[in-house]
Amino acid sequence: MRHLTKLMFALCTAALLAGCGGGGSTTSNDISTTTTGQQLMDLKKALDSGAMSQSEYEKQRKKVLDKD
Repeated sequence: MRHLTKLMFALCTAALLAGCGGGGSTTSNDISTTTTGQQLMDLKKALDSGAMSQSEYEKQRKKVLDKD
């Protein structure tokens, strides 16, 4: 019975600590599987189809090229 009490205490402690979550800190990861060339082709396609203006295209193109 004493062994069971220790086990329950350990499980409860672990559950409480798991909920701490790092004090409210925020992390982010920018993971992209799209190549720069593909992003540029997609932007050009959007420009050619009229989905974005020339100025928006230039702005987004600069963002893509500045990442590298």
